[in-house]
Amino acid sequence: MMKQELDIYIRARYPLLWLVTPEEERALKEIEALAQDQRKRLLIWSATTGVINPATPARADATKRDPLALLATILDDTEACIWVLRDFHPFLKEPTVVRRLREVAFGLRASNKTVILLGAVLRIPPELEKEVTVIDFALPNAEQLNQALTAVIESTQRNGKIEIALDKRQRTRLVQACLGLTENEASDAIAKAIVQARGRLDGDAVEAVTAEKQQIIRKSGLLEFYASEERLTNVGGLDTLKDWLRKRVRAFSDEARAFGLPEPKGILLVGVQGCGKSLVAKAVANSWRLPLLRLDVGRLFSSLVGSSEENLRNAIKVAESIAPVVLWVDEIEKGFAGVGSSNISDAGTAARVFGSFITWLQEKKAPVFVIATANQVHHLPPELVRKGRFDEIFFVDLPATAERAEIWKIHLLRRNRDPGQFNVQALAMASDGLSGAEVEQAVIAGLYEAFDKNRPLTESDLLEVLHETVPLSQMMAEEIEELRSWARQRARLASGKIA
Repeated sequence: MMKQELDIYIRARYPLLWLVTPEEERALKEIEALAQDQRKRLLIWSATTGVINPATPARADATKRDPLALLATILDDTEACIWVLRDFHPFLKEPTVVRRLREVAFGLRASNKTVILLGAVLRIPPELEKEVTVIDFALPNAEQLNQALTAVIESTQRNGKIEIALDKRQRTRLVQACLGLTENEASDAIAKAIVQARGRLDGDAVEAVTAEKQQIIRKSGLLEFYASEERLTNVGGLDTLKDWLRKRVRAFSDEARAFGLPEPKGILLVGVQGCGKSLVAKAVANSWRLPLLRLDVGRLFSSLVGSSEENLRNAIKVAESIAPVVLWVDEIEKGFAGVGSSNISDAGTAARVFGSFITWLQEKKAPVFVIATANQVHHLPPELVRKGRFDEIFFVDLPATAERAEIWKIHLLRRNRDPGQFNVQALAMASDGLSGAEVEQAVIAGLYEAFDKNRPLTESDLLEVLHETVPLSQMMAEEIEELRSWARQRARLASGKIA
């Protein structure tokens, strides 16, 4: 796709093209093939080697390492040629280089020469914005990654005997797991998996690829990777929400696309604190076998003008590059608080970032499933809850009696206690008004009591803790009733009914 686009721009005699990619080697192969198709010379420049013709790489012209000397040579050259300037952006801080590059752009319009600026960074000086055409070099698709996998296997087999234990389905899963990586990153991850498995390549290689993706996320500094072990079975109650999610387990498969289903956009979970909203986000990623990324909106905002918007773009780019993925935006209302007064407080930065975010929610094409959580609905901008941003808005209420019984069982089992040794129904009745998080803390507090007295945990320990607990529902009764009133008209109930 990029080769075709580049071919059109060069034939149309666009003078300056900026090809943005970290994959220099793969991009140069594509450009070299294009130059051969168009029967043009290809000359490649870098600040360390000068000018090199790939046809005669040993005859590098080191006298042209200076950027101004190079640009003068490009202007004086009379032959049809494609010039590739690698990592030229640092020199664009110099006014004389910027001025000379503009003159090159003017001179090349009537010639059969094209300059391609190749690099991983896009920093266009304002003077060149109207002269430069930007082209994004996409990461390798599944077919290209499959070829890279074949190349790694053949290379490893030449260097030593390895055992290939991949069936067709496992190979497809491995290739899909590599989506979002560069060719080199994917090759390195697969080679690492072979070494870790002592010369064997099997379905477990997906774990090595996931670890490589974690490295990408760490380097971004804007997203956190969560290796969640939670499952939806560890979430008590919320049967309507869990059933909705269960029906979308295969939503990102080719089978779903062939059936005519679009990829789901995401959900907004609104409700009482401590009732399982964040737990659902962690459990969904694990149940769907997708990476889980957490976006802290506060990290996006920077003191430099324009940096906050760029941070959001970078975060989205990272998330989309490793898609399919679950993106968790916790307490979204706090991150975008003050959007309405943004023009007064921060020169409109929050409003612009928020506008970019909701536009991406509406228009995104990459399989990024967004789970946003919120506790205070009156702080939510109305644009966020409009239809189309999310597939569904769910209200997560305090657990009913049956749901609390289920939550007691989950937390007793998690602490290596047999729920059959306790009257779970009585505990559920005694914990009326408690959230799931408060039930968990009651179990922990009871365990501390039993541990202090050097005896097993008893039901009386738990009942005593409950007697001393002042639930959040009592302290914030007005706020919770306001939430419920809002949910009756605007949200779907995660449990089927309001408590």
